[in-house]
Amino acid sequence: MPTVDRFAGALLGLAAGDALGGPVEFHERDAHPPTTGMAAGGYHQLTPGQWTDDTSMALCMARSIVETGSFDLKDQLDRYSRWFNEGYMSSKEVAFGIGRQTWWAIADYALTGTAERENIDPNSCGNGSLMRLAPAAMIFANDVEAAARASAASSLTTHPANECVEACAAYGVLIVEALNGKTKEDIFDTAAEWAPRFTSPAIQQIMAGSFRTKPRDEISSSGYVLHTLEAALWCFANTEDFATGALAAVNLGGDTDTTAAVYGQLAGAYYGQAAIPEEWLDVLHERDFIAETARGIHGLVGKVTL
Repeated sequence: MPTVDRFAGALLGLAAGDALGGPVEFHERDAHPPTTGMAAGGYHQLTPGQWTDDTSMALCMARSIVETGSFDLKDQLDRYSRWFNEGYMSSKEVAFGIGRQTWWAIADYALTGTAERENIDPNSCGNGSLMRLAPAAMIFANDVEAAARASAASSLTTHPANECVEACAAYGVLIVEALNGKTKEDIFDTAAEWAPRFTSPAIQQIMAGSFRTKPRDEISSSGYVLHTLEAALWCFANTEDFATGALAAVNLGGDTDTTAAVYGQLAGAYYGQAAIPEEWLDVLHERDFIAETARGIHGLVGKVTL
């Protein structure tokens, strides 16, 4: 059974990465002094430690799991809708930072009541489902096959394009490996073993380890889901502690908060909460609530089915 420290690490790591990257979101790579810790400012005028939509949506999913004792896509979408309309789980009084695909999905859900979207645009492959993924993997940490299915399903509510769905399934597998205390080499070996199971050639290549030998200037950090997946894995593979990897993710520029949030899910699961700098956690918005939520999911592992 994974430790509570790793569970808290996954969710706090997501939030910490998000908060680190939020103030410099959309900055071009190396066009500004590098980020070295929690800061204020940015497009959304954040305070140090304040997180964005990435963490809000992850908490919507996480609280759905904890409060219903189930993995219910409709309840998850209900909570995403409450976030958008009421500011539920926002770090401000209102929702902010919502992506186009998520906005469309919430609007469509209000009209149809259907939890799973149909993929009408295969080119709509943003990272909005990958950024919130961790709870879907955490609740099935005892069953990697179930975690892969749940991770894929979690994308269908807002991001049904095949690359989004498969990226979530792939990353969910790796989060489970990290939660269960596997070494980095074990995690990358598992990724390679899973690579042929995906239909996307790009995901097959990433899972086979193509990112591991790339130099920094070949790593993209846009909002495209496969860029985010690769960038997060590159930062995880090429650093030896949580903080160095998180700062590397932020300093890639571009979609800084999401790249670092996705990195933080895996790295937090791998290194654990204790490895996240205390000076970051001291200012992290709702730190105790996030840790409590992670503990709630931990207590439900093995009790929830798909």
